[in-house]
Amino acid sequence: MRIYDLIFKKREGQPLNQEEIAFFVNSFTKGEIPDYQASAFLMAAFIRGLNGKETSLLTQAMCESGTKLNLSGIPGIKVDKHSTGGVGDGISLVVAPLVAACGVLVPMISGRGLAHTGGTLDKLESIPGFRTNLTQAEFLSQMERIGVAMIGQTSEIAPADKKIYALRDVTATVDSIPLIAASILSKKLAEGCDALVLDVKTGCGAFMREKKDAVRLAQVMADICKRSRKKVVVLVTRMEEPLGNAIGNGLEVWQAIEILRGEEKRGTESFIELTDVLGGWMLFFGGKVRNSKEGRAKISEVRKSGAGLKKFEEIVRSQGGDPEVIQDPKKFFFRAPIVKEVTSPWKGSVSFINARSVGVAALLLGAGRENQDSVLDPSAGILLAKKLGDRVERGEPIAQFFYSPGARFDEAEKVFLAGVKVGKLRPKPHPLIHQVIR
Repeated sequence: MRIYDLIFKKREGQPLNQEEIAFFVNSFTKGEIPDYQASAFLMAAFIRGLNGKETSLLTQAMCESGTKLNLSGIPGIKVDKHSTGGVGDGISLVVAPLVAACGVLVPMISGRGLAHTGGTLDKLESIPGFRTNLTQAEFLSQMERIGVAMIGQTSEIAPADKKIYALRDVTATVDSIPLIAASILSKKLAEGCDALVLDVKTGCGAFMREKKDAVRLAQVMADICKRSRKKVVVLVTRMEEPLGNAIGNGLEVWQAIEILRGEEKRGTESFIELTDVLGGWMLFFGGKVRNSKEGRAKISEVRKSGAGLKKFEEIVRSQGGDPEVIQDPKKFFFRAPIVKEVTSPWKGSVSFINARSVGVAALLLGAGRENQDSVLDPSAGILLAKKLGDRVERGEPIAQFFYSPGARFDEAEKVFLAGVKVGKLRPKPHPLIHQVIR
């Protein structure tokens, strides 16, 4: 078998079989296929597309390129949750301990921030001492002891994905729906879970800006899970405005702790709604409730009781973090040397806050990555003082910016304000969840 023949076949729009896809994945991972030929193959797949069977085979081959975690020795149903990325989307920080507090096992492998979107690992690592690079033995031990672990992709898990993604990133082939689905699910299938709850974002703050593209990605991922005999539900959710009030790694951990305490502040309604819905599905798949609606009510009850906060403290302690963050989160996450208010030049009702603009502004303050070598400032970020529908007076604070000397405040302020619209009338509410795909 030659890579040249596979490139030619895909260029002509012909489907590839299992042996051919496995050959590409395994040979490229071992370094036996040069980057220029792998790039040609990926571009052919990008332009010609991959059908459902090809996408499933690619996902499986990438999953099997490394170690697959074996959780069969731990009794119970294992359920994970994944989001395609948004602005202020710290849902995993809240939903994982809540679901685990209800007795469902949650083996969570998360990622880092990409472009203007935040990453769960970066948020967790803003907690002093917190380790996301657990060994496989440590991961399994923690799952047995407390029923939940939140780690990053190791070099042993789906190494093909890491290598293929790096090449996609520099060859303009990231935006392929089959390749996106295979990248996400190859890691998820390798972690040994029984069921998945997936959140596909759509809107200006998401990678899938168009709803039709988000729905298609959701359908492709649901199909892969079905072929892999995994229970799955995919929610297509709105990402036009930021979720919650906090954008930035440490600030989002602070907000998560507040919500796990049972607090429901103005501006966190969408965050809490999505937490309850996703958590409800996880409880349903975990066999703890009869349906997702009952699960949603249970998650809400546990969130208000503070039981999720106790579980989050267990996670922090187990993974080397400082447990004092639970008692006094402001002490740890409000440590930026400079805090400035951004005031509104308009008077009226906030009719739109562009999630992408807010995400880029936070990035310019040091909360995100402009390139792979960027060093994050865990204290940098934005706290929104106004959300959609709020009244605002001219000169009134609309946000607080947290940053360190050297950050690009002026640029961040311009980008932020360019994404805010204030009008005479209050905007009509939009549904948070567009579609649910089983």
